[in-house]
Parts: sequence; C-alpha cells; structure tokens
Amino acid sequence: MAHALRDAAESAVLHSHPRMNFQSGAYTYEIVSDGTQAVYRVTNGNEMFSEPILYAFGNAQIAQTYIFRHKEKLYEGRVSYYSAIDRLDWTIGDVLSTPPSLEEAAGRDINSDEARNCFSCHGTAATVGTKLHLDSLVPGVSCEACHGPGAKHVEAIKSGASEDLYIFNPKTLEPEALSQEFCGACHRGVDTVAMMPDLGGANNVRFQPYRMFNSRGHDPNDPRLACTACHDPHVDLNRDDSSYDAKCTTCHALATQIGGKAGRTSKNAATVKACPVAKDRCISCHMPKVELAGAHFQFTDHRIRIVKLGEPYPY
Repeated sequence: MAHALRDAAESAVLHSHPRMNFQSGAYTYEIVSDGTQAVYRVTNGNEMFSEPILYAFGNAQIAQTYIFRHKEKLYEGRVSYYSAIDRLDWTIGDVLSTPPSLEEAAGRDINSDEARNCFSCHGTAATVGTKLHLDSLVPGVSCEACHGPGAKHVEAIKSGASEDLYIFNPKTLEPEALSQEFCGACHRGVDTVAMMPDLGGANNVRFQPYRMFNSRGHDPNDPRLACTACHDPHVDLNRDDSSYDAKCTTCHALATQIGGKAGRTSKNAATVKACPVAKDRCISCHMPKVELAGAHFQFTDHRIRIVKLGEPYPY
C-alpha cells in the first residue's frame, strides 16, 4: 500500500519505459519520460494535446494510471500501463466510444469529490477537512493513513505512558465496521457499491468487502470473516493459495482424507460437511479467479461459494 501512489518522477514504470505508445482510431497516445519528467501526449494528426504527468496511481503490480492537470482541473489519462502486456491500454472504467474532442480523448475530468476520494485512498494527508490539499499529500498509504496522526503517539511512547497512546487501532472496531466501513472506505463495502450503479457487473469483483458480505453464510459480526482475519495490511499480499487453508479451517472442518468423514481440525472448527474434492488450496475452488475485461488480470473473487461449471458470475 505504501506504493499505491507516486510522484511521476518516482515511477519505476516511467523510468524503465522512456517512450510508450497507443493507437486507437484517429488518436495516437504517447507517454515520454526523460527520467526527471514524464509528458502525456495525444494527437489526432492535426492537433497535439500535451501535459506533464503529475502522479502515477498504482504500483504496477496490475496497472498504473496517470494523472495530469489541464485548465486548473485534474484529469485521469485515458490510457494506463498494464504489467501483463507491458504496454498501454484503455484505463479501466473509461467509456470506449469515440470522444468528440481531442481534450476528451486525452483524459477524464475527475471532479473535486472523485479526486478527493482517489487521493485519500491512495495517499496520506491528502485532505484538510473536506477539501483536497495536494500540498500536504504524502504519496502512498503510510501508517498515519490508518492509525491517525503519530506525533503525540511518539511523544507518549518516549515518555513511557501506559494509558492514552494517542493512536487509533482499527482492530478495536467490530468486525462489520472494520471490513465494511474502515477497509470498505477504499476497497468498497456493500453500501458504497449499492449507491453506485456503475460498479455493477463483473467490475465489482475488485471490491473485496462487498463480495465477502454477499458470501453464503457470511456473518458480519464474526471476526473470522473480517478482512484482517486473512490479510495483514503491514506485509505484502501472500499469493500462495495453500497459505490460506488454516484460515478456512477456523470455520470449516476438513475430511481426514478425500471423500472421508468430516473431522475437526481444531477446537474452533465447525463440524460441517467436508469437501469431497480436496483438502488443501481451498480458495482455488471456492474463491475463483475472475478475469476482468480490459484489466489484463484475474482478481480473486471474495464471494465464497461452491462454484459450478458454467454458472454465470453472481453479481
């Protein structure tokens, strides 16, 4: 999360790709970087649109999207870099119909509310009150983004205080508030998705709190189903499917052998019907990978379920 947002000059992608191009219809897109500044250009053959890139959103594990300023407004570039194809393609969520002007072909005006949300989730101290203040922005999600201002906390620790440490610990929240409101503020909880109809369809596979909430048997008050039960935000995401088996067995018993009888794996495991197919790599079947069109990436669907061959994606 510390790399969720970078100044353009610090983007490893822009450093390693001094010139990237993308062609669509009459428009040619080009991002040129000399190591100190990156410029976003679009031309229709007659006119040229050109603005310096200010920020790079995303650490390029999946993609990286670029933000520039035009006529005192912040714009999201219409094209983004995708690691899987190692080149530019359309930015996810943008309308792909032919734009009516060069300016609209270049990027999408992210209004003040959207810009505030984008920078607040990808950076730290981006807002003062309810207004976006990029002068105070710390790129990336730092400790203070989740735990609050740390100066008084440091003073309290140095003084040997044992009571009020002046720091917020999200783990003190109830499971539903932690997942749907705290984590869901950026990763999109059920209320956020419900209020934004454009987030429907397979696009919502990216919104883990929302998908988890709609899992069969999900209990929002069970801490074993909170985001932090499986994910430690302080370390990199573990992509080994088998590493999550122990998390699954805190709720589900496993058969002692394939097709055998259900048996408890721990005193906390529920006595439930054992999986007749496998006893390891649970999420490879019950949290399937879903290819999101245009993202060049398969997202892990957090709507836990028994997946049946050929069934449609459950919205």
